[in-house]
Amino acid sequence: MKLVLRWIAMLPLLAGVAQAADEAEWQSLFDGKSLSGWRLVNGAASYEVIDGAIVGTTKAGTPNSFLATERTFDDFILEFEVKQTVGPTNSGVQFRSQSKPDVMAGRVHGPQMDLDPSERQWSGGLYDEAMSGWWYPGTLNPQPGLYKFNEWNQIRIEAIGPSMRTWVNGKLSAHVLDATYQDGFIALQVHSIDKPDEAGRKIHWRNLRIKQHPAASPVGTGIFVRNTIANDLSEVERKQGWQLLWDGTSTSGWRSVKDNAFPTRGWRIKDGELIVTGAGGGDIVTDHTFGAFELQLDFQLTPGANSGILYFVGDYGTDRLLGLEYQLLDDERHDDARLGKDGNRTLASLYDIQPRGRLMTNVGIAPQIGKWQHARIVATADGNIEHWLNGVRVLSFNRNSEDFRARVAASKFKDVENFGGLERGHILLQDHGDEVRFRSIKIRPL
Repeated sequence: MKLVLRWIAMLPLLAGVAQAADEAEWQSLFDGKSLSGWRLVNGAASYEVIDGAIVGTTKAGTPNSFLATERTFDDFILEFEVKQTVGPTNSGVQFRSQSKPDVMAGRVHGPQMDLDPSERQWSGGLYDEAMSGWWYPGTLNPQPGLYKFNEWNQIRIEAIGPSMRTWVNGKLSAHVLDATYQDGFIALQVHSIDKPDEAGRKIHWRNLRIKQHPAASPVGTGIFVRNTIANDLSEVERKQGWQLLWDGTSTSGWRSVKDNAFPTRGWRIKDGELIVTGAGGGDIVTDHTFGAFELQLDFQLTPGANSGILYFVGDYGTDRLLGLEYQLLDDERHDDARLGKDGNRTLASLYDIQPRGRLMTNVGIAPQIGKWQHARIVATADGNIEHWLNGVRVLSFNRNSEDFRARVAASKFKDVENFGGLERGHILLQDHGDEVRFRSIKIRPL
């Protein structure tokens, strides 16, 4: 009994030792008095030390400015406080970033955590500066009011291996897996401004500290994970219930709509891509059917291409399998975009039934032909369905609603009984005679 009591008495001491050891692993990136260890890269915005904080000030007529660490870092946890004053202005913190004379004449590029006090409120989102654009816009995990203008906000960035996570005021904000950047500098951004009256707005950073080569924080499963690694299923995705619907190498799990075998022509597998070549192989469907589900995949359109992702596919008493279709289309070059009604045959629309909303023009969100794009379909048990494109929800409807039935009645499917009403159905990738590439096809039951 005495031994037990002695151990209980020692617990606070052991906890204090562990906490002290943890604190010893942190290194300060800012001495609170000078910009020693930092350098200005790109742009001409001013950076100065005021009351123990680094203060950046917006300036008219200059591109994005960055105050970068002289050191580079690979795996780390970065913590700091940030406050924006005078007026709201976009900002961010670069990490694992680069500035090389032979790449865009030295322009800073690489991962950035967004700091955004505007009405958009995308703080915590992850952006590939000057390269591919938005990996994780704030639309994927909305947190209205979490980031406070004119107040100090606590920020955490964790970059370990390909995993990049951000926290705003203690809340997990974004999670991206991308293997493009292994190491680089950390930089404080003062964004360029559009109007002269936006000059003089200030961003304050303080208490910047870093822990190198740390153990990862516990894996949170509560938010959507954007994984750009082709055909990869991460630990957190597995915990969320995701499974690969295509393994990246074989035809397993898929067959022709015409028979039980995979097409012998018109489809090929190369370098982790499932490619419909346009040579008349026909549509392919999953062996299994699905009820409520969440589906995501990457697709790449060739100029003028037409294809589709069909779901709740089954036998509606017609001469072919039918289902609801997430339209894949080059809107600029294919005539189908101007057919139908009110744009209900454009990219990401519910084909011939309901148009998608207006697309954002942000880099990495606006669709590009010849580049990988991200599609996501969420279908819940109550009939609600969402179409997402590049991290933004562009369409939502309920397939049990009167509005949906009225739209079907005005479509080319008006004579198909109970169209879109199956409780379960296959997933189908369409061969419309054009070359389209697919990868990272994942699904999870809901």
